[in-house]
Amino acid sequence: MRYQISGKQIEIGQALQTHVQDNLGSIAQKYAERPTDATVIFSKSGPEYACETTVHLSTGLTASAKAHAHEIYAAFEATADKLEKQLRRYKRRLKDHHKDRTTPIDVYGGASYILASPETEDETAEPETLQPIIVAEMETKIPSLSVGEAVMQMEIAGAPVLVFREQGHGRVNVVYRREDGNIGWVDPETS
Repeated sequence: MRYQISGKQIEIGQALQTHVQDNLGSIAQKYAERPTDATVIFSKSGPEYACETTVHLSTGLTASAKAHAHEIYAAFEATADKLEKQLRRYKRRLKDHHKDRTTPIDVYGGASYILASPETEDETAEPETLQPIIVAEMETKIPSLSVGEAVMQMEIAGAPVLVFREQGHGRVNVVYRREDGNIGWVDPETS
């Protein structure tokens, strides 16, 4: 497994990097069949350290966790515990969904945009233009999954919504978590 361990405006020592690699390696080996890479980012905000960890599996699924603590090692341990819980919870599902899959999930490129929110003090005032202001543009990946795999990926990642290409017919679909706790699925039909 490839590791990318970095710090945002803080130095990451060799001892912490070794600790992270050993712990993530044992978690991944125990619960994930084929991890490909892991990204760990440490940062500091005031008196607290934050650790954000993402593990990519060769099946195309991604598990991620984030935690805060007053000590940098404690922040990583809390993140590792969350990640281990996610992978343990979905280990059976991962095996069931991917036991017949012989190739990795196809991934298509796409663009992701962050739009600025309107900054008007008067809520009744009309905006000058209906065109939103683009704050950032990023490349994103759209996986080709079954609906069950998409729901599982959304739950593992802790995301409220997932856009994917349904592997049966190739159209872009969306699964999302509804306010009542159920999962919604949008499958637009082309006529």
